[in-house]
Amino acid sequence: MIFSTVFKLGLGVCSLLPALGVVSATVRRDDFPSLLDATLDELRHGLDAGLFTSVDLTKAYIARIQEVADELHAVNEINPDALSIAARMDAARKNKTACSRGPLYGIPVLIKDNIATLDKMNNTAGSFALVGAQPKEDSTIAAKLRKAGVIILGKANLSQWANWRSSNTSSGWSAYGGQTKGAYLRDQDPSGSSSGSGVSSSIGLAWAALGTETDGSIISPSYVNNIVGIKPSVGLTSRYLVVPISSHQDTVGPMARTVKDAAYLLSAIAGADKNDNYTSAIPFKERLPDYVAACKDDGLSGKRIGVPRGLLTPSQDTSPLLQAFEKALEVLRSGNATIVDDFEIPGSEKIGKFIEPILGADMLTDVASHYFNHLKTNPYNITTLKQLQSFTQKFPKEEWPVRDTQLWQDAIDRGFDNTSPEFWSMYTEQLEFAGPQGILGALKNNSLDAIVLPSEMLNSLPAIVGSPIITVPLGKRPDDWPESKNGFGNLIGDGPNLPFGIAFAGDLFSEEKLIEIAYAFEQKTKVRGTIQPLVKPKTELRDVVGTGS
Repeated sequence: MIFSTVFKLGLGVCSLLPALGVVSATVRRDDFPSLLDATLDELRHGLDAGLFTSVDLTKAYIARIQEVADELHAVNEINPDALSIAARMDAARKNKTACSRGPLYGIPVLIKDNIATLDKMNNTAGSFALVGAQPKEDSTIAAKLRKAGVIILGKANLSQWANWRSSNTSSGWSAYGGQTKGAYLRDQDPSGSSSGSGVSSSIGLAWAALGTETDGSIISPSYVNNIVGIKPSVGLTSRYLVVPISSHQDTVGPMARTVKDAAYLLSAIAGADKNDNYTSAIPFKERLPDYVAACKDDGLSGKRIGVPRGLLTPSQDTSPLLQAFEKALEVLRSGNATIVDDFEIPGSEKIGKFIEPILGADMLTDVASHYFNHLKTNPYNITTLKQLQSFTQKFPKEEWPVRDTQLWQDAIDRGFDNTSPEFWSMYTEQLEFAGPQGILGALKNNSLDAIVLPSEMLNSLPAIVGSPIITVPLGKRPDDWPESKNGFGNLIGDGPNLPFGIAFAGDLFSEEKLIEIAYAFEQKTKVRGTIQPLVKPKTELRDVVGTGS
Protein backbone atom coordinates (compact mmCIF):
# COMPACT_ATOMS: atom_id res chain seq x y z
CA MET A 1 0.00 0.00 0.00
CA ILE A 2 1.43 3.39 -1.02
CA PHE A 3 0.61 5.18 2.23
CA SER A 4 2.33 2.67 4.49
CA THR A 5 5.39 2.52 2.23
CA VAL A 6 5.87 6.26 2.14
CA PHE A 7 5.16 6.61 5.88
CA LYS A 8 8.31 4.63 6.68
CA LEU A 9 10.52 6.78 4.47
CA GLY A 10 10.46 9.75 6.85
CA LEU A 11 10.47 13.47 6.25
CA GLY A 12 13.08 13.23 3.52
CA VAL A 13 10.51 11.76 1.14
CA CYS A 14 10.28 14.95 -0.98
CA SER A 15 13.31 14.10 -3.07
CA LEU A 16 11.93 10.62 -3.81
CA LEU A 17 8.50 11.62 -5.11
CA PRO A 18 9.29 11.53 -8.85
CA ALA A 19 10.71 8.01 -8.56
CA LEU A 20 7.73 6.77 -6.57
CA GLY A 21 5.22 8.31 -8.92
CA VAL A 22 2.92 9.09 -5.99
CA VAL A 23 -0.30 10.91 -6.84
CA SER A 24 -3.45 11.35 -4.82
CA ALA A 25 -5.61 9.53 -7.36
CA THR A 26 -3.78 6.24 -6.77
CA VAL A 27 -4.55 6.22 -3.04
CA ARG A 28 -7.49 4.36 -1.56
CA ARG A 29 -9.80 6.54 0.50
CA ASP A 30 -9.19 4.36 3.54
CA ASP A 31 -5.52 5.38 3.47
CA PHE A 32 -6.10 8.91 4.77
CA PRO A 33 -5.67 9.55 8.50
CA SER A 34 -8.80 10.44 10.46
CA LEU A 35 -8.76 14.17 11.21
CA LEU A 36 -10.23 13.54 14.66
CA ASP A 37 -6.88 12.12 15.76
CA ALA A 38 -4.39 12.83 12.97
CA THR A 39 -0.90 13.56 14.27
CA LEU A 40 1.64 15.86 12.67
CA ASP A 41 3.74 12.89 11.61
CA GLU A 42 0.75 11.43 9.73
CA LEU A 43 -0.14 14.74 8.11
CA ARG A 44 3.48 15.51 7.29
CA HIS A 45 4.03 12.18 5.55
CA GLY A 46 0.77 12.48 3.64
CA LEU A 47 1.65 15.95 2.38
CA ASP A 48 5.23 15.08 1.47
CA ALA A 49 4.15 11.89 -0.28
CA GLY A 50 1.54 13.63 -2.40
CA LEU A 51 -1.39 11.74 -0.90
CA PHE A 52 -3.13 15.06 -0.30
CA THR A 53 -2.25 18.74 -0.45
CA SER A 54 -2.32 21.63 1.98
CA VAL A 55 -5.32 22.93 0.03
CA ASP A 56 -7.07 19.58 0.61
CA LEU A 57 -6.24 19.70 4.30
CA THR A 58 -7.35 23.32 4.66
CA LYS A 59 -10.62 22.65 2.80
CA ALA A 60 -11.33 19.68 5.05
CA TYR A 61 -10.71 21.67 8.23
CA ILE A 62 -12.86 24.57 7.02
CA ALA A 63 -15.69 22.15 6.26
CA ARG A 64 -15.34 20.60 9.72
CA ILE A 65 -15.45 24.03 11.37
CA GLN A 66 -18.60 24.92 9.45
CA GLU A 67 -20.29 21.61 10.31
CA VAL A 68 -20.25 22.29 14.05
CA ALA A 69 -20.24 26.10 14.03
CA ASP A 70 -23.87 26.57 15.00
CA GLU A 71 -23.65 24.04 17.81
CA LEU A 72 -20.21 24.61 19.35
CA HIS A 73 -19.19 28.18 18.37
CA ALA A 74 -15.53 27.21 18.69
CA VAL A 75 -14.13 29.40 15.90
CA ASN A 76 -14.78 33.13 15.53
CA GLU A 77 -13.28 33.70 12.09
CA ILE A 78 -11.79 31.64 9.26
CA ASN A 79 -8.84 33.25 7.51
CA PRO A 80 -10.20 34.32 4.10
CA ASP A 81 -6.71 33.85 2.65
CA ALA A 82 -6.16 30.37 4.08
CA LEU A 83 -6.78 28.51 0.81
CA SER A 84 -4.61 30.83 -1.26
CA ILE A 85 -1.80 30.54 1.29
CA ALA A 86 -2.16 26.75 1.17
CA ALA A 87 -2.02 26.81 -2.65
CA ARG A 88 1.25 28.76 -2.59
CA MET A 89 2.70 26.22 -0.20
CA ASP A 90 1.58 23.35 -2.40
CA ALA A 91 3.27 24.99 -5.37
CA ALA A 92 6.51 25.33 -3.41
CA ARG A 93 6.26 21.69 -2.34
CA LYS A 94 5.66 20.58 -5.94
CA ASN A 95 8.77 22.49 -7.00
CA LYS A 96 10.68 20.80 -4.16
CA THR A 97 11.48 24.13 -2.50
CA ALA A 98 9.52 23.30 0.68
CA CYS A 99 11.34 20.18 1.79
CA SER A 100 13.78 21.99 4.05
CA ARG A 101 11.29 24.38 5.60
CA GLY A 102 10.44 22.38 8.69
CA PRO A 103 7.77 20.03 9.95
CA LEU A 104 4.94 22.60 10.24
CA TYR A 105 5.14 23.70 6.60
CA GLY A 106 1.66 23.74 5.11
CA ILE A 107 -0.10 22.68 8.33
CA PRO A 108 -3.28 24.56 9.40
CA VAL A 109 -3.37 25.85 12.99
CA LEU A 110 -6.01 27.87 14.85
CA ILE A 111 -4.97 30.64 17.22
CA LYS A 112 -6.88 32.19 20.08
CA ASP A 113 -8.73 35.37 19.21
CA ASN A 114 -6.46 37.53 21.35
CA ILE A 115 -3.27 36.90 19.33
CA ALA A 116 -2.95 39.68 16.78
CA THR A 117 -2.45 39.10 13.08
CA LEU A 118 -1.90 41.78 10.46
CA ASP A 119 -4.20 40.32 7.81
CA LYS A 120 -7.90 40.26 6.94
CA MET A 121 -8.91 38.77 10.29
CA ASN A 122 -9.98 40.67 13.37
CA ASN A 123 -8.31 40.23 16.73
CA THR A 124 -11.17 40.84 19.14
CA ALA A 125 -10.54 39.17 22.51
CA GLY A 126 -14.22 38.34 22.00
CA SER A 127 -15.37 41.98 22.18
CA PHE A 128 -16.99 44.27 19.66
CA ALA A 129 -14.70 46.97 21.03
CA LEU A 130 -11.88 45.53 18.92
CA VAL A 131 -13.81 44.65 15.76
CA GLY A 132 -12.11 46.56 12.96
CA ALA A 133 -9.13 47.49 15.11
CA GLN A 134 -5.90 46.63 13.33
CA PRO A 135 -2.45 46.20 14.91
CA LYS A 136 0.62 47.89 13.56
CA GLU A 137 2.13 44.49 12.70
CA ASP A 138 1.81 40.79 13.36
CA SER A 139 2.21 39.62 16.91
CA THR A 140 5.57 37.90 17.37
CA ILE A 141 3.74 34.59 17.80
CA ALA A 142 1.92 34.99 14.47
CA ALA A 143 5.16 35.99 12.77
CA LYS A 144 6.90 32.89 14.15
CA LEU A 145 4.07 30.67 12.91
CA ARG A 146 4.28 32.15 9.43
CA LYS A 147 8.06 31.69 9.41
CA ALA A 148 7.55 28.03 10.32
CA GLY A 149 5.21 27.64 7.36
CA VAL A 150 2.03 27.34 9.39
CA ILE A 151 -1.26 28.21 7.73
CA ILE A 152 -3.04 30.41 10.28
CA LEU A 153 -6.48 28.93 9.65
CA GLY A 154 -8.52 31.24 11.85
CA LYS A 155 -9.25 32.67 15.27
CA ALA A 156 -10.66 30.46 18.04
CA ASN A 157 -13.35 31.72 20.38
CA LEU A 158 -12.52 32.41 24.02
CA SER A 159 -13.90 33.58 27.30
CA GLN A 160 -14.15 37.29 26.60
CA TRP A 161 -11.06 39.30 27.52
CA ALA A 162 -9.46 35.96 28.49
CA ASN A 163 -11.99 35.62 31.33
CA TRP A 164 -11.10 38.94 32.97
CA ARG A 165 -14.20 41.08 32.69
CA SER A 166 -17.06 39.62 34.68
CA SER A 167 -17.78 37.95 37.99
CA ASN A 168 -21.02 36.66 36.52
CA THR A 169 -20.56 34.94 33.16
CA SER A 170 -19.80 31.55 31.62
CA SER A 171 -16.54 30.09 30.34
CA GLY A 172 -16.25 30.20 26.58
CA TRP A 173 -18.71 33.05 26.09
CA SER A 174 -17.78 36.15 24.16
CA ALA A 175 -19.99 38.84 22.73
CA TYR A 176 -18.32 38.47 19.33
CA GLY A 177 -18.19 34.67 19.16
CA GLY A 178 -21.15 33.51 21.23
CA GLN A 179 -21.09 30.59 23.63
CA THR A 180 -18.46 27.92 23.00
CA LYS A 181 -19.55 24.44 24.04
CA GLY A 182 -17.50 21.31 24.61
CA ALA A 183 -18.11 18.15 22.61
CA TYR A 184 -18.09 15.44 25.29
CA LEU A 185 -21.53 15.92 26.85
CA ARG A 186 -24.58 17.89 25.82
CA ASP A 187 -24.23 21.64 26.38
CA GLN A 188 -20.82 21.09 27.95
CA ASP A 189 -19.11 23.97 29.70
CA PRO A 190 -15.83 24.07 27.72
CA SER A 191 -13.87 25.75 30.51
CA GLY A 192 -11.87 28.87 29.83
CA SER A 193 -10.46 31.03 28.70
CA SER A 194 -8.85 29.18 25.74
CA SER A 195 -12.17 27.44 25.22
CA GLY A 196 -12.37 27.51 21.44
CA SER A 197 -8.76 26.39 21.13
CA GLY A 198 -9.43 23.38 23.36
CA VAL A 199 -12.61 22.31 21.58
CA SER A 200 -11.09 22.87 18.12
CA SER A 201 -8.00 20.82 18.79
CA SER A 202 -9.99 18.05 20.47
CA ILE A 203 -12.34 17.30 17.58
CA GLY A 204 -9.97 18.08 14.72
CA LEU A 205 -11.06 21.50 13.49
CA ALA A 206 -7.34 22.06 12.89
CA TRP A 207 -4.20 20.04 13.51
CA ALA A 208 -3.63 21.98 16.76
CA ALA A 209 -4.30 25.36 18.34
CA LEU A 210 -2.68 28.05 20.42
CA GLY A 211 -4.10 29.27 23.71
CA THR A 212 -3.01 31.77 26.32
CA GLU A 213 -2.93 31.38 30.07
CA THR A 214 -2.86 33.76 32.99
CA ASP A 215 -4.14 31.26 35.56
CA GLY A 216 -5.48 27.94 34.24
CA SER A 217 -6.65 29.11 30.82
CA ILE A 218 -4.65 26.55 28.83
CA ILE A 219 -4.65 23.73 31.36
CA SER A 220 -8.36 23.78 32.25
CA PRO A 221 -9.87 23.76 28.74
CA SER A 222 -7.29 21.15 27.76
CA TYR A 223 -8.20 18.56 30.36
CA VAL A 224 -12.00 18.95 30.03
CA ASN A 225 -11.61 18.61 26.26
CA ASN A 226 -9.40 15.50 26.39
CA ILE A 227 -6.22 17.00 24.97
CA VAL A 228 -2.68 17.92 25.94
CA GLY A 229 -1.96 21.50 26.96
CA ILE A 230 1.40 23.08 27.73
CA LYS A 231 1.45 26.30 29.72
CA PRO A 232 5.05 27.46 29.19
CA SER A 233 7.20 29.46 31.56
CA VAL A 234 6.40 33.16 31.38
CA GLY A 235 9.08 34.48 29.04
CA LEU A 236 9.57 31.37 26.92
CA THR A 237 7.01 32.63 24.39
CA SER A 238 6.48 36.27 23.43
CA ARG A 239 3.34 38.17 24.43
CA TYR A 240 3.97 41.09 22.06
CA LEU A 241 0.60 42.08 20.54
CA VAL A 242 -1.32 39.48 22.50
CA VAL A 243 -4.24 41.20 24.23
CA PRO A 244 -3.08 41.14 27.86
CA ILE A 245 -4.36 40.59 31.32
CA SER A 246 -1.05 40.45 33.15
CA SER A 247 2.52 41.02 32.00
CA HIS A 248 3.60 39.08 35.09
CA GLN A 249 1.58 35.93 34.38
CA ASP A 250 0.44 35.81 30.73
CA THR A 251 1.95 33.19 28.44
CA VAL A 252 1.14 31.60 25.08
CA GLY A 253 1.19 27.85 24.65
CA PRO A 254 0.15 24.88 22.50
CA MET A 255 -3.02 22.80 22.79
CA ALA A 256 -2.84 19.56 20.82
CA ARG A 257 -4.04 15.98 20.83
CA THR A 258 -0.67 14.46 21.70
CA VAL A 259 2.37 15.48 23.71
CA LYS A 260 4.61 15.23 20.65
CA ASP A 261 2.37 17.50 18.61
CA ALA A 262 2.29 20.03 21.44
CA ALA A 263 6.10 19.85 21.52
CA TYR A 264 6.28 20.55 17.79
CA LEU A 265 4.10 23.63 18.18
CA LEU A 266 5.99 24.85 21.25
CA SER A 267 9.25 24.59 19.30
CA ALA A 268 7.82 26.89 16.62
CA ILE A 269 6.74 29.68 19.00
CA ALA A 270 9.41 29.62 21.73
CA GLY A 271 12.30 32.06 21.81
CA ALA A 272 13.50 35.55 22.65
CA ASP A 273 11.80 38.70 21.38
CA LYS A 274 13.14 42.24 21.70
CA ASN A 275 9.53 43.43 22.06
CA ASP A 276 8.93 41.37 25.22
CA ASN A 277 11.61 41.90 27.86
CA TYR A 278 10.43 38.86 29.84
CA THR A 279 11.93 36.65 27.12
CA SER A 280 15.38 37.92 28.08
CA ALA A 281 15.15 35.56 31.06
CA ILE A 282 15.36 32.50 28.79
CA PRO A 283 18.45 30.67 30.11
CA PHE A 284 19.28 28.92 26.82
CA LYS A 285 21.44 31.53 25.16
CA GLU A 286 22.69 29.61 22.13
CA ARG A 287 19.87 27.23 21.27
CA LEU A 288 16.54 26.23 22.78
CA PRO A 289 16.09 22.63 23.92
CA ASP A 290 14.79 20.17 21.34
CA TYR A 291 11.31 19.70 22.74
CA VAL A 292 10.36 17.11 20.12
CA ALA A 293 13.44 15.01 20.88
CA ALA A 294 12.31 15.01 24.52
CA CYS A 295 9.44 12.74 23.46
CA LYS A 296 11.06 9.43 24.35
CA ASP A 297 9.58 6.28 25.78
CA ASP A 298 11.97 6.12 28.75
CA GLY A 299 11.29 9.71 29.83
CA LEU A 300 10.15 8.60 33.30
CA SER A 301 13.31 6.72 34.16
CA GLY A 302 15.25 8.30 37.01
CA LYS A 303 12.78 11.15 37.52
CA ARG A 304 11.77 12.22 41.03
CA ILE A 305 8.09 13.20 41.02
CA GLY A 306 6.38 14.63 44.08
CA VAL A 307 2.79 14.31 45.31
CA PRO A 308 1.74 17.11 47.70
CA ARG A 309 -1.18 15.27 49.29
CA GLY A 310 -2.34 18.40 51.06
CA LEU A 311 -3.44 19.87 47.70
CA LEU A 312 -5.65 16.88 46.88
CA THR A 313 -9.28 17.66 47.61
CA PRO A 314 -11.10 14.36 48.19
CA SER A 315 -14.88 14.45 47.87
CA GLN A 316 -17.68 12.46 46.34
CA ASP A 317 -17.42 14.65 43.24
CA THR A 318 -13.76 13.77 42.69
CA SER A 319 -13.80 10.05 43.52
CA PRO A 320 -13.36 8.75 39.91
CA LEU A 321 -10.59 11.27 39.35
CA LEU A 322 -8.73 10.33 42.53
CA GLN A 323 -9.01 6.62 41.77
CA ALA A 324 -7.52 7.24 38.32
CA PHE A 325 -4.81 9.40 39.87
CA GLU A 326 -3.68 6.66 42.25
CA LYS A 327 -3.44 4.26 39.30
CA ALA A 328 -1.43 6.89 37.44
CA LEU A 329 1.13 6.95 40.25
CA GLU A 330 1.63 3.22 39.69
CA VAL A 331 2.20 3.90 36.00
CA LEU A 332 4.87 6.44 36.91
CA ARG A 333 6.55 3.92 39.21
CA SER A 334 6.45 1.29 36.47
CA GLY A 335 8.49 3.65 34.30
CA ASN A 336 11.21 3.73 36.98
CA ALA A 337 10.24 7.11 38.39
CA THR A 338 10.58 7.68 42.11
CA ILE A 339 7.41 8.98 43.75
CA VAL A 340 8.08 11.31 46.68
CA ASP A 341 4.78 11.19 48.54
CA ASP A 342 3.05 13.53 50.96
CA PHE A 343 5.07 16.68 51.57
CA GLU A 344 3.79 20.14 52.45
CA ILE A 345 3.50 23.30 50.37
CA PRO A 346 2.67 25.87 53.07
CA GLY A 347 2.35 28.86 50.74
CA SER A 348 -0.59 27.32 48.89
CA GLU A 349 -3.01 28.45 51.60
CA LYS A 350 -1.88 32.08 51.57
CA ILE A 351 -2.11 33.22 47.95
CA GLY A 352 -5.84 33.78 47.41
CA LYS A 353 -6.28 37.28 48.82
CA PHE A 354 -3.91 38.93 46.33
CA ILE A 355 -4.85 37.27 43.04
CA GLU A 356 -7.63 39.65 41.98
CA PRO A 357 -5.95 42.93 43.02
CA ILE A 358 -2.74 41.97 41.24
CA LEU A 359 -4.37 40.88 37.98
CA GLY A 360 -6.70 43.89 38.08
CA ALA A 361 -3.81 46.32 38.47
CA ASP A 362 -1.92 44.56 35.69
CA MET A 363 -4.81 44.80 33.24
CA LEU A 364 -5.48 48.41 34.19
CA THR A 365 -1.94 49.18 32.99
CA ASP A 366 -1.18 46.54 30.38
CA VAL A 367 -4.28 46.59 28.18
CA ALA A 368 -3.41 50.17 27.28
CA SER A 369 0.38 50.11 27.15
CA HIS A 370 0.75 46.64 25.63
CA TYR A 371 -2.16 46.63 23.21
CA PHE A 372 -4.35 49.71 22.64
CA ASN A 373 -1.29 51.88 22.13
CA HIS A 374 0.00 49.53 19.40
CA LEU A 375 -3.07 49.73 17.16
CA LYS A 376 -2.88 51.20 13.68
CA THR A 377 -6.67 51.59 13.49
CA ASN A 378 -8.90 51.92 16.56
CA PRO A 379 -12.52 52.51 15.44
CA TYR A 380 -13.89 53.36 18.88
CA ASN A 381 -10.74 55.21 20.03
CA ILE A 382 -10.56 53.17 23.22
CA THR A 383 -7.25 53.63 25.02
CA THR A 384 -8.00 52.90 28.70
CA LEU A 385 -9.76 50.27 30.76
CA LYS A 386 -12.28 52.88 31.90
CA GLN A 387 -13.18 53.72 28.28
CA LEU A 388 -13.42 50.00 27.51
CA GLN A 389 -15.86 49.54 30.37
CA SER A 390 -17.96 52.46 29.18
CA PHE A 391 -18.18 50.99 25.66
CA THR A 392 -19.06 47.56 26.99
CA GLN A 393 -21.88 48.87 29.14
CA LYS A 394 -23.40 50.85 26.25
CA PHE A 395 -23.06 48.32 23.40
CA PRO A 396 -26.13 46.01 23.53
CA LYS A 397 -24.43 42.89 22.14
CA GLU A 398 -21.98 42.94 25.05
CA GLU A 399 -24.86 41.70 27.27
CA TRP A 400 -24.27 44.11 30.13
CA PRO A 401 -25.51 44.10 32.88
CA VAL A 402 -26.51 40.39 32.67
CA ARG A 403 -22.79 39.77 32.31
CA ASP A 404 -21.22 42.44 34.46
CA THR A 405 -17.88 44.27 34.30
CA GLN A 406 -17.17 43.89 38.00
CA LEU A 407 -13.52 42.82 37.66
CA TRP A 408 -12.77 46.01 35.76
CA GLN A 409 -14.77 48.14 38.16
CA ASP A 410 -12.89 46.68 41.12
CA ALA A 411 -9.55 47.50 39.49
CA ILE A 412 -10.65 51.06 38.74
CA ASP A 413 -12.01 51.54 42.26
CA ARG A 414 -8.79 50.33 43.91
CA GLY A 415 -7.07 53.23 42.21
CA PHE A 416 -3.58 51.78 41.74
CA ASP A 417 -1.82 50.23 38.76
CA ASN A 418 1.13 47.86 38.55
CA THR A 419 3.70 50.60 39.03
CA SER A 420 2.45 51.60 42.49
CA PRO A 421 3.93 50.71 45.90
CA GLU A 422 0.64 49.00 46.88
CA PHE A 423 0.94 46.67 43.91
CA TRP A 424 4.56 45.76 44.51
CA SER A 425 3.96 45.06 48.18
CA MET A 426 1.22 42.56 47.32
CA TYR A 427 3.08 41.10 44.36
CA THR A 428 6.32 40.40 46.22
CA GLU A 429 4.43 38.84 49.13
CA GLN A 430 2.45 36.61 46.77
CA LEU A 431 5.64 35.56 44.97
CA GLU A 432 7.07 34.45 48.31
CA PHE A 433 4.01 32.31 49.04
CA ALA A 434 3.89 30.77 45.56
CA GLY A 435 7.65 30.47 45.06
CA PRO A 436 9.97 29.70 48.03
CA GLN A 437 7.00 28.67 50.22
CA GLY A 438 5.20 27.23 47.22
CA ILE A 439 6.00 25.22 44.14
CA LEU A 440 9.59 26.34 43.59
CA GLY A 441 10.52 25.66 47.21
CA ALA A 442 8.84 22.24 47.12
CA LEU A 443 10.76 21.26 43.99
CA LYS A 444 14.09 22.39 45.45
CA ASN A 445 13.62 21.12 49.00
CA ASN A 446 12.61 17.64 47.85
CA SER A 447 15.02 17.43 44.89
CA LEU A 448 12.11 16.93 42.50
CA ASP A 449 11.97 16.98 38.73
CA ALA A 450 8.22 17.63 38.80
CA ILE A 451 5.12 17.79 40.96
CA VAL A 452 2.11 15.73 39.88
CA LEU A 453 -1.57 16.22 40.73
CA PRO A 454 -4.93 15.98 38.99
CA SER A 455 -4.97 18.88 36.54
CA GLU A 456 -7.87 20.67 38.21
CA MET A 457 -5.91 20.87 41.47
CA LEU A 458 -2.69 22.38 40.11
CA ASN A 459 -3.07 25.81 38.51
CA SER A 460 -2.49 28.89 40.63
CA LEU A 461 0.95 28.22 42.11
CA PRO A 462 2.65 27.79 38.69
CA ALA A 463 0.60 30.71 37.34
CA ILE A 464 1.82 33.14 39.99
CA VAL A 465 5.52 32.31 39.72
CA GLY A 466 5.40 31.86 35.92
CA SER A 467 6.57 28.25 35.94
CA PRO A 468 5.49 25.61 33.39
CA ILE A 469 2.81 22.96 33.63
CA ILE A 470 1.57 20.30 31.20
CA THR A 471 -1.70 18.35 31.29
CA VAL A 472 -2.31 14.93 29.73
CA PRO A 473 -5.63 13.03 29.44
CA LEU A 474 -6.23 10.76 32.43
CA GLY A 475 -9.83 9.56 32.26
CA LYS A 476 -13.51 10.55 32.29
CA ARG A 477 -16.58 10.59 34.50
CA PRO A 478 -18.49 7.28 34.47
CA ASP A 479 -21.55 6.82 32.27
CA ASP A 480 -23.92 6.99 35.25
CA TRP A 481 -22.42 10.21 36.62
CA PRO A 482 -25.10 12.84 37.37
CA GLU A 483 -25.22 16.07 35.43
CA SER A 484 -24.90 19.43 37.16
CA LYS A 485 -24.96 23.00 35.90
CA ASN A 486 -22.11 25.48 35.83
CA GLY A 487 -22.16 28.51 38.11
CA PHE A 488 -23.83 30.76 35.54
CA GLY A 489 -26.56 28.18 35.00
CA ASN A 490 -26.47 27.99 31.20
CA LEU A 491 -24.25 24.92 30.60
CA ILE A 492 -23.51 21.49 32.02
CA GLY A 493 -20.41 21.78 34.19
CA ASP A 494 -20.16 18.12 35.19
CA GLY A 495 -21.63 14.92 33.87
CA PRO A 496 -21.05 11.53 32.23
CA ASN A 497 -18.13 11.28 29.79
CA LEU A 498 -16.56 14.55 30.99
CA PRO A 499 -12.78 14.16 30.57
CA PHE A 500 -10.23 14.91 33.29
CA GLY A 501 -6.45 15.11 33.25
CA ILE A 502 -3.20 14.71 35.12
CA ALA A 503 -0.74 17.61 35.37
CA PHE A 504 3.03 17.79 35.77
CA ALA A 505 4.53 21.06 37.00
CA GLY A 506 8.21 21.94 37.16
CA ASP A 507 10.81 24.61 37.72
CA LEU A 508 11.14 27.69 35.54
CA PHE A 509 12.07 26.79 31.95
CA SER A 510 11.91 23.03 32.65
CA GLU A 511 9.58 22.32 29.70
CA GLU A 512 11.99 19.78 28.20
CA LYS A 513 11.93 17.67 31.37
CA LEU A 514 8.14 17.95 31.72
CA ILE A 515 7.67 16.84 28.12
CA GLU A 516 9.87 13.79 28.77
CA ILE A 517 7.67 12.83 31.72
CA ALA A 518 4.35 13.61 30.05
CA TYR A 519 5.20 11.82 26.80
CA ALA A 520 6.34 8.64 28.55
CA PHE A 521 3.19 8.66 30.69
CA GLU A 522 1.01 9.24 27.63
CA GLN A 523 2.59 6.33 25.76
CA LYS A 524 2.01 3.99 28.68
CA THR A 525 -1.65 4.97 29.10
CA LYS A 526 -3.01 6.32 25.76
CA VAL A 527 -6.19 7.50 27.45
CA ARG A 528 -7.29 10.03 24.83
CA GLY A 529 -8.40 7.35 22.36
CA THR A 530 -10.65 5.70 24.95
CA ILE A 531 -12.85 8.81 25.33
CA GLN A 532 -15.07 9.71 22.38
CA PRO A 533 -16.80 13.07 21.84
CA LEU A 534 -20.56 13.16 21.44
CA VAL A 535 -20.25 15.87 18.78
CA LYS A 536 -17.75 15.50 15.97
CA PRO A 537 -17.56 16.62 12.34
CA LYS A 538 -17.97 14.07 9.56
CA THR A 539 -15.84 15.61 6.82
CA GLU A 540 -12.59 13.75 6.22
CA LEU A 541 -9.77 14.07 3.70
CA ARG A 542 -11.33 11.30 1.60
CA ASP A 543 -14.32 13.59 1.04
CA VAL A 544 -12.14 16.42 -0.23
CA VAL A 545 -9.22 14.96 -2.20
CA GLY A 546 -9.88 15.03 -5.91
CA THR A 547 -12.99 17.20 -5.67
CA GLY A 548 -11.42 20.28 -7.27
CA SER A 549 -11.40 23.84 -5.95
